Amino acid sequence: MDRLDYFVKRFLLVIPTFLGITLAVFALCQIVPGGPIEQLLAQNKGGGGGESVGSEARAALTEDLLQELRAEFGFDKPMMVRYWDWLWHKRAGLRLKSYKWRDQTSWEVIASRFRVSVIFGGIGFVLTYAICIPLGIAKALRDGSSFDFASSMVVFIGYAIPAFAFGMLLKLFLCGASDDLFGLFPSLNWFPCAGFESEQFGQLSAWGKFTDRVHHLFLPLLCYMISNFAVLTLLMKNSLLEQVSQDYVRTVLAQGGSPRRAIWGHALRNALIPIATGIGGILTVFFAGSVLIESVFEIPGMGKLSLDVIVSRDYAVFMAILSLTSVLGLIGNIVTDMTYVLIDPRINFDKR
Repeated sequence: MDRLDYFVKRFLLVIPTFLGITLAVFALCQIVPGGPIEQLLAQNKGGGGGESVGSEARAALTEDLLQELRAEFGFDKPMMVRYWDWLWHKRAGLRLKSYKWRDQTSWEVIASRFRVSVIFGGIGFVLTYAICIPLGIAKALRDGSSFDFASSMVVFIGYAIPAFAFGMLLKLFLCGASDDLFGLFPSLNWFPCAGFESEQFGQLSAWGKFTDRVHHLFLPLLCYMISNFAVLTLLMKNSLLEQVSQDYVRTVLAQGGSPRRAIWGHALRNALIPIATGIGGILTVFFAGSVLIESVFEIPGMGKLSLDVIVSRDYAVFMAILSLTSVLGLIGNIVTDMTYVLIDPRINFDKR
């Protein structure tokens, strides 16, 4: 019952925390220069009215246009009224018209990129954990061996190379980006240089769609995962080594238990607790994306969209993305705590 009370309180705290985050950012967006009104006024002035229009007439036109724009975007109302309208009537900004894509709502803009982020981010997240956890366990069980040394070298070399730079190298060597690399050997044209799928994707069979998607995502996913390999792999290795050295493992061995039982039946479960910290991040990874990797491979995902709306100051879409990621992030933290309980039922949250 104590755990149930804890999780109920955590879910209830999502509401005020969400309101605090969105209200603070919403207030900042109201005072940051370069908003939609300033951009439209600049376009109006840039279009010009010819020399026949005097300065007084142009100023009156600008003032009238300013009043119309303030009413259109709701800036003629108090900030708290605008926030309530954004929160309730516009459904946390999801129904608000985009400032950049005027014929689409914020949700329509996000939905067009969401499928890409679910596939790209979800597969990357799952593969990272599916590879790094067994690799970390193998390194811990073979600590100090040649396998441990060789795998550590590969992991650290990959970690030292920035993901976007690694992506550019992959495009150079494996995507036929150059006819002759440094005068030594030709560039291999094994993978597409950009995009998420082929132009004829809709005409392919189910198996053809699968292979086409794998063909396009292989290099971006490799870049996406390589930056996380070192941290997660070494965290798994060190966590398991720490648990193996604990007294309860020695007690199992002293009572006649086999090393396999001591490690796989007792130490591994406790070693997974630090790894579970990032499990809740699977809810936000769909919206986080990777700006640099998506830019290098021209993938229309959420990372690239986030950069576009910030550069273009499309605060409507930006606030919609913020509201979604805030809710998912807060719920993800609760999912992480639930994962702790699943791994070790003895965990108690009474003092938290």
